[in-house]
Amino acid sequence: MASARQHTYRTEVVWTGNQGTGTSTYRAYGRDHEVSVAGLPTLLGSADRSFRGDAGRWNPELMLLAALSQCHLLSYLHVCAVNGVVVTAYTDHAGGTMEETGDGGGHFTEVVLRPAVEVASAAMADTARSLHGEANRLCFIASSVNFPVRHEPTVTVAGAEAEAEAEAVAP
Repeated sequence: MASARQHTYRTEVVWTGNQGTGTSTYRAYGRDHEVSVAGLPTLLGSADRSFRGDAGRWNPELMLLAALSQCHLLSYLHVCAVNGVVVTAYTDHAGGTMEETGDGGGHFTEVVLRPAVEVASAAMADTARSLHGEANRLCFIASSVNFPVRHEPTVTVAGAEAEAEAEAVAP
């Protein structure tokens, strides 16, 4: 019996890129595949365009970056909620760097998350900034990778622009 704190995940990946001759040569096959989980929409995957993939499909590198960004979002919302910080909007423009190695492999060297967070009041802004470290520590995905996941957050206050404009036009 599995521990109450152990979670198991299952996906199915099916290669759909056989163009008739399988992997008879490096250029003879497509990198297309489908990633599925029961009850969820299928993700259309491929390799990165640099590796003969279809740029119109998700690739593993993008999915890793998205997983890190999603995990940070969810961990961050949690620590904000338990610390009295009301987040009203959140957008992340994440970026990652991967290096190829001479043996044909490669690895990520870094991911930078750039969350733009909006909070309900100015009194919450400093705490909102500081909670990114705690969110990173709690993020399951960031804790599972062997490269740095850095954060360059910005925090704004909901309605601050409207308030500033109102004050500027007030007699």
